[in-house]
Amino acid sequence: MKLLWIAPTALAALVAGCAVGPDYRRPSVDVGVDYKEESGWKPSEPADELDRGPWWRIYGDDALDGLEARVDVSNENVKAAAAAVRQSSALVREAESAFWPLLTASLGSQRTTTHGAGSRTQYSAGLGASWDLDIWGRIRRSTESSRASAGASVAALAAARLSAQAALASDYFALRAQDQSQRLLTDMVDAQRQSLAIATSRLRFGVAAKADVVSARTQLLASQSQLVNLGVQRALLEHAIAVLIGEPPSKFSLALAPMQSKVPTVPAGLPSALLERRPDVAEAERRMAAANAQIGVARAAFFPSLNLSASDDYAGAAFGTLIRASNNVWAFGPALAQTLFAGGYYRAQAAAARAAYEGSVDAYRQTVLSALQQVEDELASLRILEKQAAIEDEAVKAAQEAMALTLNQYKAGTVPYSSVITAQTALLNSRETSLGVLVNRLTASVAMIEALGGGWNSSALQTAKLPPR
Repeated sequence: MKLLWIAPTALAALVAGCAVGPDYRRPSVDVGVDYKEESGWKPSEPADELDRGPWWRIYGDDALDGLEARVDVSNENVKAAAAAVRQSSALVREAESAFWPLLTASLGSQRTTTHGAGSRTQYSAGLGASWDLDIWGRIRRSTESSRASAGASVAALAAARLSAQAALASDYFALRAQDQSQRLLTDMVDAQRQSLAIATSRLRFGVAAKADVVSARTQLLASQSQLVNLGVQRALLEHAIAVLIGEPPSKFSLALAPMQSKVPTVPAGLPSALLERRPDVAEAERRMAAANAQIGVARAAFFPSLNLSASDDYAGAAFGTLIRASNNVWAFGPALAQTLFAGGYYRAQAAAARAAYEGSVDAYRQTVLSALQQVEDELASLRILEKQAAIEDEAVKAAQEAMALTLNQYKAGTVPYSSVITAQTALLNSRETSLGVLVNRLTASVAMIEALGGGWNSSALQTAKLPPR
C-alpha cells in the first residue's frame, strides 16, 4: 500500500503553490482630524472613565448595574448573535478541514444471481484516500473568507450586546424620570391641597369668593388625574426593560427610586479611533475582508485542480480468507482536471465576487460615515443641553420664589386666586422641563457611549467570549 507517498508529494505541491486573487488591504476612508461639534465643549471629567470597567458603571446606579449584567446572559437577541458566532466558528473548522486528506474505509457483502450460473456472494474491504492539493489557493482563500466572516459575527455579537445595553439604560432613565415626575406631581398635589384649604378658609370668613374654592378644587383634581396617568408610561417602560433582560413582563417589576442627577462627561477621542472602537464598523470591515477572499476563490476556478488519490481493496468469495495478497488490488496516482468550456460560468462567478467586494467597500465606508454622524449628533446634543440645563435650573428657582410670593400675596388679599394657579402651573412646568432636559442629557450620554463603541475595541475579535447557553 502506497498511502505514505501522498504526504511528501502533496507537501511539495503546497509549498510550490500560490494563492490567486488580491491580498486584503483595508480601504482608506476620510474620517477627518477632529469632531466639528466638539469645539467649544471641553470634557471636565477624567478621560479614562470608560476604562474602569463596564461603561454603565459611570452612572453610579446599583439597580442599573444589576439589570445590565443580565443582558449578556438573558437577552434573546444577544443569545441569537452568540449562536451565529458558534455557527461561524464551526464553518471555519469546516473550511480548514479541506487542507487535510479524506480517508475512507469500506466493508461490504454483495450477493449476485446470474441466469444459468446460480448465485454467489462477494465480500469486499478496503481503504481509500483522496487529497485536493491547494495549488492555486482556493482552499486558503475560502478559509480566509470563513475566518473573516467569523470575525464579523463576533463583532455583530458585540454590536447586539451594546445595542441592548444602551436601550436598557435609556429605558431605565426614562422610567426613573417617570418616578421623579410622580414625586413632583405629588408635591404639587400637596401644595394645591394647602391652597384649597386656604381658599376654603378665606371663603368661610367672607374674604374670598366661592370661585376661588372651585378653581382650587379643579386644579387639584387635574393634577391628581395627571398623577394617575403617569402610571401608564411607567408600566410600558417596565415591560420594555423586562424584555431586554429576557424576562416575562408579568414577572418583573422595579421599585420606585430617586432619579440619577449626575450626567457623566464622555470623552469623544479622535475620529480615527472609531475604526477600532465600534463593533458595527469592525463587522463591516470583516465582511469586506471575507468578500475580498471570495475573489480568490472564484479566480482559482480558472486553473486546473490536482487531486491525489489512493486505494487499497480486497475482494473475494470467502470472508474468512478475504485479507490475503491474492485478493488485493491497490491504486495510487494524481489526477489533473481542467474545465474547457462552461459557457462563461466561472467568468460570471469572478465578476459577481468582484462586485460583491466593491459593494462591501461602499457599505463599510457608509458605516464609518454613519458612525461619525452619530458622534457629531450626540456631541451637539450634550453641548446644547448642558447650556439649557443651566438656564432651566435658574428658571425653577425663579418659579419657586414667584410661587411663594404669590401665595403670600393671596393670603394678604392683594392678588386673586388665578395668580396662585398661574404661579403653581409655571412652577410645575419649569420643574418638568428641567426634568426633561436631565433625561435628554442622560439619554444623549448613553447614545454617545454607544456611538463610541461602549469601550469595545477591535482587539476583542481575537479574544471573544461567548455568553453561556
